[in-house]
Amino acid sequence: MTKSPEEDASEYPPAFIDKQEEAEAAFWRLKRSADKWRENRVKRVLAQEGEGIFMTLGRVVYAVICILFDGLVLVELPIMMGRTAAAWTLYLVLVAIVVKVQYDYYQKWFSVDISQIDFDRE
Repeated sequence: MTKSPEEDASEYPPAFIDKQEEAEAAFWRLKRSADKWRENRVKRVLAQEGEGIFMTLGRVVYAVICILFDGLVLVELPIMMGRTAAAWTLYLVLVAIVVKVQYDYYQKWFSVDISQIDFDRE
């Protein structure tokens, strides 16, 4: 008992992944992510609108001091230790720890509250 070509074709399942639908879904996921990032960025800018000049300058000064410390002071460690692989590994570990601490202090001192800003109100 042989099957006709139409019956044989109906036995195969449809394509598992539709490339057109997946491409469109990926586009919309990317767009939602970009919209969310943009909205949060606008909220952070609006939240800083009422700040004083010292807070704004404090952010810049803190960032410059952190960069100078990480780039000038900590680099002295591997130079003094003879530029060995162990010295550079220690430097990288210390830089990671110091940057984490610096970021935590930045968030503590200069964080911006965006919870009060809501664009969805009508």
